[in-house]
Amino acid sequence: MTAAIWQLSDSELLADAAAVSHKIQLLEARRIALVGEIDTRVSREKLGFPGPAGWLTSTTLLSPSTANKIVALGRGMKNFPDIADAVNTGVMTIDHAALILTFAETPPKNLPQAGQDIARKAMITAATGPQARTGRIREAITKLEDSFGGNKPPPEDTDRNELFASKTLNGRLVLKGDFDAITGEKLLTALSPLTEPRPAADGTEDDRSPARRRADAFGHILDQYLASSNRPIEGGERPHLNLHITLRDLTDLRDSADADDITDDENTRTADESDDDNHPSTDRGAYRDLFGDGTTVGWLPWMGPLSRNTSRQLACDCVLTAIVMDEHGSPINLARTARTVTAKQRKALTARDHGCAFPGCGKPASWTEAHHIWHWADGGPTDMNNLVLLCGFHHRLMHHSDWEVFIATDGHPWFVPPATVDPYRQPRPSHARAGPHIA
Repeated sequence: MTAAIWQLSDSELLADAAAVSHKIQLLEARRIALVGEIDTRVSREKLGFPGPAGWLTSTTLLSPSTANKIVALGRGMKNFPDIADAVNTGVMTIDHAALILTFAETPPKNLPQAGQDIARKAMITAATGPQARTGRIREAITKLEDSFGGNKPPPEDTDRNELFASKTLNGRLVLKGDFDAITGEKLLTALSPLTEPRPAADGTEDDRSPARRRADAFGHILDQYLASSNRPIEGGERPHLNLHITLRDLTDLRDSADADDITDDENTRTADESDDDNHPSTDRGAYRDLFGDGTTVGWLPWMGPLSRNTSRQLACDCVLTAIVMDEHGSPINLARTARTVTAKQRKALTARDHGCAFPGCGKPASWTEAHHIWHWADGGPTDMNNLVLLCGFHHRLMHHSDWEVFIATDGHPWFVPPATVDPYRQPRPSHARAGPHIA
């Protein structure tokens, strides 16, 4: 019988923690091997996704970036057994393996094969054991890149350009970029006139930090681009900012005079939800929309929920497209005469499905297509209750597999997996509707 943690001696605590850490590394290696086998053996129809990464994200607690990393390791280590051996025996971490694998798959252009093998072996040795440090491996890779990286010096090599855009847990966006000198010059030239300190009308100095001024300038550049007429078409229309908001909330926001009104309203609501003893109310009705659309009045297709104040700011200066929704939050039918959806129907579908509706997918609405549940060629109408947004992969999956989709009485899509995926064929809610609900 395993003793409780508080019962362990100091030496037992240390030994147990080290042993568990080693087991975790071995389990991580096992997961990579399993996913690698899934990648080669299990069909896309059975997965319900283009590859194991989407399936992992939808069925486990893993984030998309972690799932993609596992799949990449599973694929890559099949070609480099020496890296796989170090991971499978638990002597090298997954992070070090990913770093060395990236080097092995994309070595410096002029480094001969013999040199690649020697360098990889040396890096594996440097990454083995508790004394391994990432800095030493990165230093070796940098030296090899400098010596064998090709004719173009790093500042002029556009192949090294990267731009990462990651949503944070608190709803912000973090950017990380690595650009060649010319692209960098373009960016800095565009930012320069917009980043100068600008005193207020009364002469008060601009107290924004340089980083804040650059961020504001970048937002201004995006405003100018989205306001131009030379934008490419995506999802049937030019890219622009979309805010989804209920008519009730829009009316409340536009009728509000200032931020104090909202603060007062929130304070009043909080007081109403408390009992006479100043304890929070336990009325379940007050929390029934906790995971739905009832707690925020705004929703952005890419970034998600938006606060009342910012929603009001956008609503005061926008082109309004009215989409009538029923009591379940599903748009009422708008048109049925044409095979392709109208621009207004497209907006209504985005308001209902938010993106690809396939369970676990949720790709942005601008990357989706409108799928006829009852095929148009078979007489199906272009009505809202016969349409669902699907990304390209899941659109093809619905046409060429035994997956089924229907609009339920709640006005939202539900998906039925084939018997090869679920022998009981239990319907699954659309991606935007999945999650916890408080009755």
